[in-house]
Amino acid sequence: MRQLDDARRYEALIAHDDAVAVVALEYQPPYDWPAMLAHLSARATPGVEAVTEDGTYVRTLRIGEHRGAVAVRPSNEHGAHALRVELSASLAPALVPLVARVRRLFDLDADPRVIAEHFRGDATLSRLVATRPGLRVAGAADPFDLALRAVLGQQVTVRGATTLAGRVAALTAERLAAATPHGLTHLPASAERLARLTAESLQAIGLTRARAECIVVLARAVTDGTLPELAGAGECADPLSFIRRFVALPGIGPWTAEYVAMRALRWADAFPAGDLGLRKAMGGISEARLRQVSESWRPLRAYAAQHLWASL
Repeated sequence: MRQLDDARRYEALIAHDDAVAVVALEYQPPYDWPAMLAHLSARATPGVEAVTEDGTYVRTLRIGEHRGAVAVRPSNEHGAHALRVELSASLAPALVPLVARVRRLFDLDADPRVIAEHFRGDATLSRLVATRPGLRVAGAADPFDLALRAVLGQQVTVRGATTLAGRVAALTAERLAAATPHGLTHLPASAERLARLTAESLQAIGLTRARAECIVVLARAVTDGTLPELAGAGECADPLSFIRRFVALPGIGPWTAEYVAMRALRWADAFPAGDLGLRKAMGGISEARLRQVSESWRPLRAYAAQHLWASL
């Protein structure tokens, strides 16, 4: 995807005092903020992230030794197409990597014109994109946290996975020194802390034995360097290599691997063809047929998936 030039990617630091810094991050319109909020709200880990009544997304974040919280909402200043990001002053020294993570989380470098042109020749996708041109693919501010959430979501409802994610955070995650104004209390669960746990300790909060073992193995694969892509900001030069290493872990299937590649690694061509929702959106076709059809959607199949899910 075309990226905005550096001068526009993270404008200037437009305010800074002892409590908060504010940054405006521009994007190419249109942007379907309600759709993005609905997605994030349903999956918000209690104590770690939330969506407020006024339509602001808030979450805690750890970048190196810096810890704090961010609050993100559309900016109404100067008529710009931008998101306003308020961050704890404690995170200001990590401004550049923080901005990169927020841009990845909200898919701010996507160009709706490029997406629309790419799908112009496809009868189904061209109609869906024209109907909702501002849809974006949600990313991840913390790649390991997203991978953990994906594992917790296997074979359970979104609400059930959210409850389990909150329990894991309360059990293992580092607490903030003080609760935020939005009631956030914990940083995202870290691979380092989870890698030191036993499966039995996770079973005690309601996880199945298989799920608990999978999470511990995943955490250890991140800490021992097997999956370094999940240890930082989600950069990945070879998504297919990551998927091969990821599915080699016990309990990780193709759907989870593609979903994590789509969101945590921002791979624009990720496509979980086995997803029942995608097959339903295409009229109930088989996984094999969906894979065949999706070949014409490369290299933007993640956006095809997003529009098909939204069509349901």
